Amino acid sequence: MELDYETADVFTTTRFGGNPLAVVHGAEALDGARMQAIAREFNLSETVFVLPSGVADARLRIFTPGQEVPFAGHPNVGAAVLLARRLDGAPATLRLEQEAGIVTAWITRNAAGTPTAAEIEAPLPLQLGANLDPAEVALCAGLPPGAIHLNGHPPIEAGCGLPFAIAEVEDVATLATATPDIAAFRRHLSRTGALLLHAPLGLGRRRVRMFSPLDGIGEDPATGSANCALAGLLLAVAGGSLLNLEVEQGVEMGRPSLLHLAARRDADGAIRVRVGGGVVPVARGTIWV
Repeated sequence: MELDYETADVFTTTRFGGNPLAVVHGAEALDGARMQAIAREFNLSETVFVLPSGVADARLRIFTPGQEVPFAGHPNVGAAVLLARRLDGAPATLRLEQEAGIVTAWITRNAAGTPTAAEIEAPLPLQLGANLDPAEVALCAGLPPGAIHLNGHPPIEAGCGLPFAIAEVEDVATLATATPDIAAFRRHLSRTGALLLHAPLGLGRRRVRMFSPLDGIGEDPATGSANCALAGLLLAVAGGSLLNLEVEQGVEMGRPSLLHLAARRDADGAIRVRVGGGVVPVARGTIWV
């Protein structure tokens, strides 16, 4: 059997920047084990498999090289743009079903009408988990014990459909020296398996790095789901009803990415977050399965 696939760079306007993504179309005949094997073959942060949906425009199954995940940001943003380019009728929005829920994607087009970017809302409101030991988090990041900055927030588990450990460091120079320690991850961060470090760049701007070595991702160039959690956390800490955030990621990897986030506090107190960015198609082909 042959299936069509496409690749794209997500959270960038420049080819070979951002976070690469593979999207496999017409995957309804594949079981989870075969999808996992294909994701390992692509060996990207995530591979998306597109299936029919009875309740949305498409159903997505999202795999890292090591496991299936219920939600991830750059797969939704990238898949939304690639699907919009394939559909007739120029849809302004797409609804994408996945394990964590239905994700709405708002499509941006250029002057010629070609989809070039998308914004999505995370399927779940911000969920805060346990505080984490700063020294243990520093060990996981290969940093000195005092490197974790505590003035903004303590290291904490947080997520909007997928949990992450989130910690702040004082500046981008400290951030640049971080190196994940797999043994420390196994000891101290096995529950989330993923750590987002962030540092201030100025008002409304952050630089981040995300490590997930237990899942085969030493470092991720752009992580929409983790940055949704970060934006929601920063709003929870700051108070108020709205927070806009611009995030740089992937700089240290030579794959600069730019993510635009908006967190809002609804009337019921729940914090919901949107993330968006550019998508650049790279390649298409056929995979034998």
